[in-house]
Amino acid sequence: MHARTTQTSLLALSAAALIALTGCSAPASDASEGSAAPAAENVTMENGWVKAAESGMSAAFGELENTGSDDITVMSASTEASSALELHETVENEAGEMIMREKTDGFTIAAGESLSLEPGGNHLMLMDLTNPIQAGDEVTFTLTFSDDSTYEFTVPAKDYAGANENYEGGDDAHMDGMETGDHTEMGGHSE
Repeated sequence: MHARTTQTSLLALSAAALIALTGCSAPASDASEGSAAPAAENVTMENGWVKAAESGMSAAFGELENTGSDDITVMSASTEASSALELHETVENEAGEMIMREKTDGFTIAAGESLSLEPGGNHLMLMDLTNPIQAGDEVTFTLTFSDDSTYEFTVPAKDYAGANENYEGGDDAHMDGMETGDHTEMGGHSE
């Protein structure tokens, strides 16, 4: 009888130890309890590219896809190719002109949707190039999301002449070489 009591006691102790250890581990169903994966884990850049430019300004384009089940917001971007990078949108002003302006509240990408970054629309604006960007160069960008997670991607540079929007910033410098006075096209934009 003593052996049977010992076996029962050992079995009970083993079960209690397993329950205690299981209680110390992270729950397997975090997603069902409302915690989501970092935004960066749910984003991909498709068909990305950046406008080749000798100096001044450029812009980056592509398709940002949110593969997650929650909306995410891109709050900022950075690259070594530019000392100042902004999230930009293109909108019509009171005079009916298409203008670029900084999107300070970020780009929101709905769950399971994509956001097009394109000439004449939303884009990443490289405001002060650190070096010329030649067609064929590879440029790396880092996006920062509202949850402070980051996503890095690299895209090729391409020659492009396209849309002609003015920059709402108010100065007369244009993107092609940062000269003043005229509004020369550059990367789908002019200032």
